[in-house]
Amino acid sequence: MVMHMRTIAIITARGGSKRIPRKNIKEFCGKPILAYSVGAAVASGVFDCVMVSTDDPEIADIAKKYGAEVPFYRSGKTANDFASTSDVLIEVLEEYEKRGRLFDVGCCIYPTAPFVTGEKLKDAVGMLEDCGADTVIPVVSFSYPPQRALVIEEGRLVFRHPEYLDSRSQDLQPQYHDAGQFYVFRTEAFRRTKRVMAGNIFPLVVSELEVQDIDNLTDWQMAEMKYGLMRERSLLNEN
Repeated sequence: MVMHMRTIAIITARGGSKRIPRKNIKEFCGKPILAYSVGAAVASGVFDCVMVSTDDPEIADIAKKYGAEVPFYRSGKTANDFASTSDVLIEVLEEYEKRGRLFDVGCCIYPTAPFVTGEKLKDAVGMLEDCGADTVIPVVSFSYPPQRALVIEEGRLVFRHPEYLDSRSQDLQPQYHDAGQFYVFRTEAFRRTKRVMAGNIFPLVVSELEVQDIDNLTDWQMAEMKYGLMRERSLLNEN
C-alpha cells in the first residue's frame, strides 16, 4: 500500500520591509501580493496544510481571508532582520510537531511570488515524489551566457573566462539561477542539513517571462507587466 505523503506549504511573510513598505501585502494587480502565493498553494490541491508564518496581525488577517491558517505567530528570534529562511522553517515544523502534526514534505513559498501557480506547485511536488529528489526548485536560464561575462579591472574591461572568447553562444552549456519563488523539500533531509538547497536537487525550469525579483518599485512595475502578459497567455490557451 502506498503511504500518503503528508505535505505542508509554508509562506514566509514577515511584517518588516525596508525598501518597499508593507511589501508582503501591498496591492499587486488588484489584490494583496500575498494572496497570490496563498491562492496558488490552495489551488494546487497537494497540501494537507497551507500556513503563513508571520509576526504581523494584519498579514495574518489577509492570509486567513485567502484560505491559509495562522495557528501561531513567529517568535522574536525569527521575526528579526537576521533570521534565515531555514530558521523560520525549522520553527514552523517544530511548532506543528508540538501540536501532533508531522509532515514528510514541505514547500516554502515566498509571499511576493505572483508567478507561482497551483500547477507549478503540483508539478514540483510530483517531481519530488517521482524522482527521489530531496529538493525541487524553479529555475530560469540566464538570458546571456555567464561564460561570456566581462569584469572591470583597473578601469578596463576584461573577460572573466577568456577561454570562451571565441566560443559561439549556442555552443556554451546553458546555466540557470534560482527563480526565487518556492522550494519543495523533504523534511527529513532538511532537518538533517538545515538547508533546503542540499542533497539531491531537481530543477523545475520556468520561463523568463514568469520570473522577477521584486526588491524596489521598478521591479514591482516590471512584475506587474510580466504578470499581465502571463495572464493574457493563460486566457488565450484556455480559449
